[in-house]
Amino acid sequence: MSNSESEIKGKKKMKVPHVYIILLTVVVICAILTYFVPAGEYTRIEGPGGRMIVDATSYHSIDQTPLGIFDVLKSIPKGMVEVASIIFFIFIVGGSFAVVQGTGAIEAGIGELTKKMAGRERIVIPVIMFAFSMGGAVFGMAEETLPFIPIMVTLAIALGFDSLTGAGIVLIGAGAGFAAAFMNPFTVGVAQGIAELPLFSGMQFRIFAYAVMLILSIGFVYWYAGRVKKDPTKSLMYEKDRKRDDVLDLNALREFTPAHKLVLLVVVATIALLVFGVIKYGWYIQEISALFLGMAIVVGIVGKLGFNGFAEKLVEGMSALAGGALVVGFARAILVVLSDGHIMDTILFSISTAVSTLPSVMAAFGMYVFQCLLNFIIPSGSGQAAVSMPIMAPLADLVGVTRQTAVLAYQFGDGISNIFTPTSGYFMAGLALAKIPWDKWAKWLLPLVLLQYLLGAIVVTIAHMIQLGPF
Repeated sequence: MSNSESEIKGKKKMKVPHVYIILLTVVVICAILTYFVPAGEYTRIEGPGGRMIVDATSYHSIDQTPLGIFDVLKSIPKGMVEVASIIFFIFIVGGSFAVVQGTGAIEAGIGELTKKMAGRERIVIPVIMFAFSMGGAVFGMAEETLPFIPIMVTLAIALGFDSLTGAGIVLIGAGAGFAAAFMNPFTVGVAQGIAELPLFSGMQFRIFAYAVMLILSIGFVYWYAGRVKKDPTKSLMYEKDRKRDDVLDLNALREFTPAHKLVLLVVVATIALLVFGVIKYGWYIQEISALFLGMAIVVGIVGKLGFNGFAEKLVEGMSALAGGALVVGFARAILVVLSDGHIMDTILFSISTAVSTLPSVMAAFGMYVFQCLLNFIIPSGSGQAAVSMPIMAPLADLVGVTRQTAVLAYQFGDGISNIFTPTSGYFMAGLALAKIPWDKWAKWLLPLVLLQYLLGAIVVTIAHMIQLGPF
């Protein structure tokens, strides 16, 4: 066997399992546990606002109800049905933003901005990172960043920076907004829905956390870009970037037409209407889905996509998110198995007993650490919410942590490592587009990731100390 063949086989052996395989494995493990873990349950009582909460003193043992193979198979479609509203919400919102992207307005807007910044190159960094961070904070921009990575990498190199700076502007910008999102429907919306919190409640505190996270992230990239501008050999990608043949011609970017301006105006108006509707009328998943669908229709008209063009982009966007959306159903199957086997409350009782002797601030920190570790296994934001929040929300009630703090712990724990862990599919695709090896990226980004983890711990601790609510 040749060395090249051995290397190929070695790479295959090290391949990270698909998230569906991981989730199915967890479902099977949970089903096996129903034979060994004692069955038990808490009594649920009606709490403030009509929400159901766990009565911390009511845990009691019940008869064992182990699940068979067919029960395991049924847990998948049953989980899909239970979270159908969330799954279709993801489809509609994702498809709607694909329509926006299909008009070319975003690409043209960035091109126009960079041309106007000529001679003030470093100013491009905070401006564009802020724009991408808003995408992450408002509609969970992740996979949508991929088309912009080659553009920003070649732009950064043309401006005297390096490929790490270009990829960082996109990935770190959107990632900072995603991790500290104040109204991302795919993370904050899903997690708060499962925790039975008012949609996008606690927004003022989240905006504060978002601002701090963004300042930290922009500062890191801005400092590094200035260092490379001054001495290109300081770049970890110096040798590789010198061999590139892709040079960005700003004049070759799409012209920023009046139609593009109208499209972006419609998007801004939609976001403003979303905030108004949520605050004033308590809009939830169905209303927000309808709003974004309406936005897509208007964008299709003003963006001159035509009826078929609008439909094609809508379908493309929904198709691209199919795997991620259905992860929510697969993840829900874990809860179905734990619930039908009557061991979820036993697990909850065990965890709460273990942490009940600790100060509640330590319990909040423990939730955050758990979510940070879980994200390396389940990189899907909505999928992680579906797995963890059904347990974390009632656990929060039991250990004196507000559910809002539990959601915040999930949010930061889920978001920070998305542009670091190799289990994150879109991130690895982004590095491939940027032609950056993962080890180079990881070495460069690690200091920022550690600082972001520290910031997340501080934010969660502050949220607990002020009893961030409404509950």
